[in-house]
Amino acid sequence: MSAYNETGSPELIFSLDIGTRSVVGLIVETTGDQFRVLDCAIREHDERSMLDGQIHDVVAVAKVIKQIKDELEAKHGQLHQVAVAAAGRSLRTRRVRVDMPLSRHAFITREDVVALEFAAVQEAQADLAKELRELDATRYYCVGYSVVNYYLDQELIGSLIDQRGDTASADVIATFLPRVVVDSLIAALKRCDLEMQALTLEPIAAINVLIPVTMRRLNIALVDIGAGTSDVALTEEGAITAYGMVPVAGDEITDALMNAFLLDFPMAEEVKRLLTTHESVTFTDILGMEHTMSAAEVTSAIEGDVSQLAEKIATKIIELNGKAPQAVMLIGGGSLTPGLTGKVAQFLNMPAARVAVRGGDAIKQFVGDNPLLSGPEFVTPVGIAVAARRHPLRYVTVTVNDVPLRIFDLRKMSLGDSLIAAGLDIRRLYGRPGLAMSVTVNGRMKMIPGGHGTPPVIMNNGEAASLDSPIADGDTITVVAGKNGEDAHVFVRELLDQLDTLDIVCNDRPLSLGPVIHVNGTPAQLDDSLADRAEVEIRLPRTVSEVLAAAGLLAPDEQPAPSGLHFSVNGQSYTLPAHNPILLLNGKTATFSDVVRQGDELSYRLEEIAPPAIRDVIPLEEWVQETMTVSFNGERVMLPVAQVTITLDGKVASADELVPDGAVITVKSAPSAPPVFSDVFRFVNFSLEKPDNESISGFVMLVNGQQASFQTELKSGDKLELFWE
Repeated sequence: MSAYNETGSPELIFSLDIGTRSVVGLIVETTGDQFRVLDCAIREHDERSMLDGQIHDVVAVAKVIKQIKDELEAKHGQLHQVAVAAAGRSLRTRRVRVDMPLSRHAFITREDVVALEFAAVQEAQADLAKELRELDATRYYCVGYSVVNYYLDQELIGSLIDQRGDTASADVIATFLPRVVVDSLIAALKRCDLEMQALTLEPIAAINVLIPVTMRRLNIALVDIGAGTSDVALTEEGAITAYGMVPVAGDEITDALMNAFLLDFPMAEEVKRLLTTHESVTFTDILGMEHTMSAAEVTSAIEGDVSQLAEKIATKIIELNGKAPQAVMLIGGGSLTPGLTGKVAQFLNMPAARVAVRGGDAIKQFVGDNPLLSGPEFVTPVGIAVAARRHPLRYVTVTVNDVPLRIFDLRKMSLGDSLIAAGLDIRRLYGRPGLAMSVTVNGRMKMIPGGHGTPPVIMNNGEAASLDSPIADGDTITVVAGKNGEDAHVFVRELLDQLDTLDIVCNDRPLSLGPVIHVNGTPAQLDDSLADRAEVEIRLPRTVSEVLAAAGLLAPDEQPAPSGLHFSVNGQSYTLPAHNPILLLNGKTATFSDVVRQGDELSYRLEEIAPPAIRDVIPLEEWVQETMTVSFNGERVMLPVAQVTITLDGKVASADELVPDGAVITVKSAPSAPPVFSDVFRFVNFSLEKPDNESISGFVMLVNGQQASFQTELKSGDKLELFWE
């Protein structure tokens, strides 16, 4: 926008300040960097069509705007464009902290930081929508944000760029303007055949004309006291840091005058205005009685209400700023309330000189001396006109993934703003790192990171772009979300720093044996994949059995030689080795548990074992044989009283037969006939041949001293005697 129109004459700006009580319209001529107010029109609303800065009745507000437009057009010709401002009280501020997991071992880039900041803004936007029960979070424009603090792994840090860690965090304050505020403004202007030339925010407009660049680093409170509300904005370090609103303003003072002196509203408003310019005022109450009083007397009657207004303004300033600011500027019609500046200073515990009403004198640098702009109520309208020239805000139309969007250019807009407006979740656009895993190797925990997630592919008009890339009207933006990193996985082999070997000689042959591996107590191989939290043991073979197993000469964890003879006795299965292991370590007999060291010589062979006899394999508990004890010629003799039967594979066998592989042996015991005297001779050494002695005629057989024969039945404990005579 140039300072001159196409004909070369100075350009005119039509600005509107649409307030709760009234609408102020200005015609401002721009010449270079100077502004000259040519005309002014003020109209009050016929009804309560505005509430707290928000248009509630578009038709009623449009009617007042049309009246102002018609009045100014009559003098200055057709007006087609207008500069307006959104009320600061409509702004919403949210403070959020957002965490972002980081790819392990990777440095944080500027792109990561920008993505984190935009994710925080989006989180604040979602919180605001949730609080206001809005289903669509994109119904709020972000008009600005600032980072309060960065954190790395929960520790405060000045800058995240080129740092490394597990989690980055940002504490962000974001300010939003509801779309409905802008939409209702546009609707009201459209009804008057007006196009929005520029939009600003009321606090920004006022600050632009009140606070020069040289003062921007100061901590200043700007209070716009209107009819229904008092808007508060705080500046520091060259930026607006907070906004707020107090739901009391000039109307409360008018109400106090009505109650104190029985006045109707118009009369009370007139009295309030006269208090600042006259030493005495004359008014008529609702009973028709006329009064003339000094301004001091009237002011004294409403002192309590002025104090309440001042206290609420001061309280809001402290709430937003955390402390008293360096200075307070009061603007708006309500700022002329008698005694207000002193009481605000009192409640803020500030010198009275630090609180001041700023009016037409404060904006002379822009408009010079102008009789039309004598009061503080004109600061914002002039600021709107100046903002339209110096800080114009327009719509930007872009396309995001084939969806057209209209973004209000409230600040230097970036590609990230367009993604937020499109409702794309910034955090979901970045592929998350794959899940890490942990394994324990020889008692020490080892973390295995997941794969890195990839960033989104962002194209603007076919060229690569980033979140902080600026956007222009008509841009076509394409965003493809990044891919998530693969979850961590690891093979046993990857846990080895180097592959050591145990070098020995086994059976006269040199061997280089690799490590013994156990995963969760189970033997494993180098190429096995591990699960999360696996317990892994990796070491060289230590014992003879481990060496033989690694050499393939012995099954893992097997101590005896491989079994070879299988048989059963009375249904119970048994296994006996077919071979006997012969172990020599460095020429000496060894066991399977002996320790083997580098360079040792080991000899291992299996010696065949002869098959056993049946009697050798029958367990004692299966060899049932009852006996009785007798005495024969003074010698103790045990005689069987039961008969044992042995079968091998179903055939009767003797106890001395050899056991073949797979043999099925049955052992049974059955009672036999009572033993007789002659049975004793099977168990004693006694000759029945007659001695060569002529004097011996025969032998004598006695059982318990009684004459007996070979067939005499015996009982346990009998005493048997046999001798020749």
